[in-house]
Amino acid sequence: MSFSNFSFHPKIQSAIQKSGYTVPTPIQQQAIGPILDKRDLLGLAQTGTGKTAAFVLPIIQRLLDRPAGKVRALIIAPTRELAEQILDYVEKMSQGTRLRSLAVYGGVNKNTQAVRLKAGIDVVVACPGRLLDHLNDRAVDLSAVEMLVLDEADHMFDKGFLPDIRKILRAVNKQRQTLVFSATMPGEIRHLVEDILTNPVTVQVEHAKPTKSVTHSVYQVQQQEKTDLLKDILGRQDVKTTLVFTRTKHRAKSLALQLQKSNFQAASLQGNMSQAKRQSALDGFKNGTYSILVATDIAARGIDVSEISHVINYDMPDTVEAYTHRTGRTGRAACTGEAFTFVTADDSRMIRMVELNLGRKIIKVTSRHTGSETRTADVRQPEPAETPEKKKTSGQVRSGKPRRGRGLSFDFGI
Repeated sequence: MSFSNFSFHPKIQSAIQKSGYTVPTPIQQQAIGPILDKRDLLGLAQTGTGKTAAFVLPIIQRLLDRPAGKVRALIIAPTRELAEQILDYVEKMSQGTRLRSLAVYGGVNKNTQAVRLKAGIDVVVACPGRLLDHLNDRAVDLSAVEMLVLDEADHMFDKGFLPDIRKILRAVNKQRQTLVFSATMPGEIRHLVEDILTNPVTVQVEHAKPTKSVTHSVYQVQQQEKTDLLKDILGRQDVKTTLVFTRTKHRAKSLALQLQKSNFQAASLQGNMSQAKRQSALDGFKNGTYSILVATDIAARGIDVSEISHVINYDMPDTVEAYTHRTGRTGRAACTGEAFTFVTADDSRMIRMVELNLGRKIIKVTSRHTGSETRTADVRQPEPAETPEKKKTSGQVRSGKPRRGRGLSFDFGI
């Protein structure tokens, strides 16, 4: 199957061809047709499956029939970074058309956004809080919205956005087409879906399954040893571009500072930063200024970097779904990647749950630190074994494996 099967407008098809892609991803193959048929849709898919293009391309196709100078498509996202990323795709795929688009989020000048909204915008990509501000100020009219997209719906719930979303829904045209994309389906999101979708098509693409191109290891470590262990791992030659996850904003900031003091090219990405600093950290990670980005789960939404060689869970995530999303940041774009997780005795239950989801045991490495030296022992290969006999390993990358975290950028991979 190719994108030509969808009979997109020549300008859209030209933009796709310029991007060099001909084969849609599974989520695109299953979702684009029903969306073009104006069906409501629930898409369950993890990060990196290509869901952004699955809704952006049909939106542009529909809006090309008549530029209206009104907001005809509204895409709601949980973070500023994801909103900007989606906007980039909208602009890229609508090149050569008269469609106008805008990202709306906090941390930047609200009046500038209001002026552009009043001048006439076809596609708005927005974070709920700032969009609600504009609605309250009567700076935007959503009564002409034909297509509404809720992206990363589960994380909008995590950020407490559902009350704001329900207020926004009251301002949107009731005859709209609605699309909801989510990696997981907690009860609150299921209730929202039941309320706002009409006879929806459900598309599910292994949304809870980890990326197969990622190898997984856990390091059994004491809490006070985590930072020294992290520095040891980051000093290895095979560790190139690394995303480190922490549980709190404060720890992300302090850990990045400790790494900087140890001469690592590190930056943090967390919710207490200004938009300018967040964008600087993200841009620096993308262009290679920083090889290490320390982030919280919420702040990491919207990171679209295909060349991440390693994901390190400095803190064990709270859910299996969060583990899947974190580790799915590596092993993308036809690359392989590695995911390391630091675990203490309190994390044993979560590790068992992750192993159940993976369908195998995870390599376990017991680390002991003496000064700056790291020693490893008690290593267990994942089961089922690939070879007849199990061998001990130091946890280092073996020679002969595919190059980690390097490959072609995959524009439809968010």
